[in-house]
Amino acid sequence: MVSPEAWTPTPTEPQAGLKPRRPKRLRWAVFGTLIVLPVAGGIVGIKLLQFREMGAAVARQVIPPQPVNVVAVREEQWQPRVPSVGTVMAVQGTVVSTEADGIVRAIEFEAGSTVQAGDELVVLDSEVEQAQLRAAEAAADWARVSFGRAKELSVARSISQAELDSADANLKQADAQVDNIRAVIARKTVRAPFAGKLGIRRISVGQFLVKGSPVVSLQSLDPVYVEFSLPQQRLGDLTEGLKIGVSTDAYPGQRFEGTITAVNPDIDPVTRNVRVQATLANGEGRLRPGMFVSVEMILARSEEVFFVPSTAVLHAPFGDSLFVIEEGEAGPDGAKPLVVRQRLVRLGTRQGDFVVATEGVQAGDRIVSTGVFKLRPGMPVTIDNTLAPEFALAPKPRNN
Repeated sequence: MVSPEAWTPTPTEPQAGLKPRRPKRLRWAVFGTLIVLPVAGGIVGIKLLQFREMGAAVARQVIPPQPVNVVAVREEQWQPRVPSVGTVMAVQGTVVSTEADGIVRAIEFEAGSTVQAGDELVVLDSEVEQAQLRAAEAAADWARVSFGRAKELSVARSISQAELDSADANLKQADAQVDNIRAVIARKTVRAPFAGKLGIRRISVGQFLVKGSPVVSLQSLDPVYVEFSLPQQRLGDLTEGLKIGVSTDAYPGQRFEGTITAVNPDIDPVTRNVRVQATLANGEGRLRPGMFVSVEMILARSEEVFFVPSTAVLHAPFGDSLFVIEEGEAGPDGAKPLVVRQRLVRLGTRQGDFVVATEGVQAGDRIVSTGVFKLRPGMPVTIDNTLAPEFALAPKPRNN
């Protein structure tokens, strides 16, 4: 029997039938590389060819011209306008109050009605004063009779001149007492001091009123004043008779016309503004005292300005600009296409659908009027005003 040590090989001797594997793996790696490289090279070549063809197609592509609405810049004679804000004031306005104490016997007006100067509004109790008046009239009659008798006796020299003078003084005192009581009775009737429109009454029948108690607001609504302030720099432009336009959010789209009738002779030392008053016709009574309004003063001088539509302006952080239509470079056929060039402008006053361009344009320049946000400098365009909107200095939109 053979022991295990007899057949175990020594470490320095390879086992019978075994071969090294490294050379076989290397051959397979070289073979795979030879196959992959041509395939990858072919794919890269195909892609490069495709990209080249796409670039050539893009280079041959022509962008179609963009249809745009175009208007010509026009030069106009323009009267500068100075904006401000103001307040409507009544030419005559007050809160009618009582002139004497008394109890309300009758109210002779309806709230919100129109009255004329002198119309009765409120009647207070006057029974005591009426009795006093009758007594005073009787005393005046007696004094008149006494004076007549004294005058006859004086002619006959039956009384002294002092007695005649005393009778005359008594008559005058009696007549003055009658006039005084009649004046007190007249104060018991509250009348409209001027023509105007009444407000809401503040009293009731049977109510006791002390002297000076408010009865009702009375405002004269035609004409009305509009008071506003302007900086002292505008003092040289202010003259009486200048036209103004007034608008308010209570009547959108409606404009009220008036003229300047007074200018304060002093300047406010705090705000450095001058107070201006204008008078406006208000036949329909739409403007009410205390109403806030926007004022536009039209100066007497005129200027040459360039008007462009407000929708033609492209607003951007770097400034305002317009797109001007110009002729581009001639093509192979010799035709010069129309292209747009972006031009910076400086803007001024707005009026209606237009804005004044103080710099950057000239009369006759053709500019794109709408859709400027879609344009880029150098873009080819065609003029198509088929659906172009109408622009006006004083637009009157329909009430929809």
